[in-house]
Amino acid sequence: MDLVLGIETSCDETAAAVVAADRRILSNVVLSQIDEHRLYGGVVPEIAARAHLDHLDAIVAEAMREAGVGFAELAAVAATGGPGLIGGVLVGATTGKAIALVHGLPFIGVNHLEGHALTARLTDGIDYPYLLLLVSGGHCQLLAVEGAGRYRRLGTTIDDAVGEAFDKTAKLLGLGYPGGPALERAAEAGDPARFELPRPMVGKPGCDFSFSGLKTAVRRRVEELGDGLDDRARCDLAASFQVAVAASLVDRSGRAIEVFEADHGAGRPFVVAGGVAANRTLRAALAGLAERRGMPFVAPPLGLCTDNAAMIAWAGQEKLALGLVDGLDFRPRPRWPLDPDAAPSIGAGAVKA
Repeated sequence: MDLVLGIETSCDETAAAVVAADRRILSNVVLSQIDEHRLYGGVVPEIAARAHLDHLDAIVAEAMREAGVGFAELAAVAATGGPGLIGGVLVGATTGKAIALVHGLPFIGVNHLEGHALTARLTDGIDYPYLLLLVSGGHCQLLAVEGAGRYRRLGTTIDDAVGEAFDKTAKLLGLGYPGGPALERAAEAGDPARFELPRPMVGKPGCDFSFSGLKTAVRRRVEELGDGLDDRARCDLAASFQVAVAASLVDRSGRAIEVFEADHGAGRPFVVAGGVAANRTLRAALAGLAERRGMPFVAPPLGLCTDNAAMIAWAGQEKLALGLVDGLDFRPRPRWPLDPDAAPSIGAGAVKA
């Protein structure tokens, strides 16, 4: 078996996994830091880096133990090299390099976004090319995935990423942390028709996103309600926000499908990946779009949408197969665009890309 050990430490999950070249996940261990960050209502980079440092060795040992293999049986070690919180990225990349050096293995620095982008090939074995909607706390992009390391960005956010908008809206509504899952739970009991909220960028040219105006509209509703912001209003606002986001994602993705199909023809897969892809309402809306356009719809299992090391190990497998390995002088980076030739976008989205 050609086995790759993957390490993921880009944000607030400490993770390690062993994945075989035939797409079998032999282990996938994830340690969440939610409790450490809950008090602050968000991820504190220094706390995250310290937690990775404290726990990563044990997580790697557990992943190897669950896989039932030793380091001598590995073909390579892959670790997230960015983008992300640089303190955590440094911990994971340095650990991966150390393992590779001690055991004489190739080291592969993996773009965290590429891990998300290639997860559908791990879980569903789909072929290139395909259209990808990558939605997470820090990223919101539409990409033509044409091969490992070959990505063409069709659209991105010009301000907030969709996951960031979920988290900030949940905070406005007092729904707790982590915000995305809390808002989704509240929305299940809400009336999405009670509050009229804007559908960002719907009907506009191009494939870019914008969510800051929607977040501002929610804040204004909260201010207007004042003491009337009871549990019912919170649930209704959450549901109204969620359907507005779904409408925006469907509209922007629909435009990207037209661009993608002009180059690659009809009937190629439409993939949604990233932490926000775990939201069931959004998945259903995007699956409906794919069905209407005659495209196979692929979304990874919920456990592989959020940050994990299996996706890093699989990206390592794809790069290893192409002979794309890195030296121990590989430099981790806080920013690492999948499409370095894409035009810069205005606003925060350019930073997060």
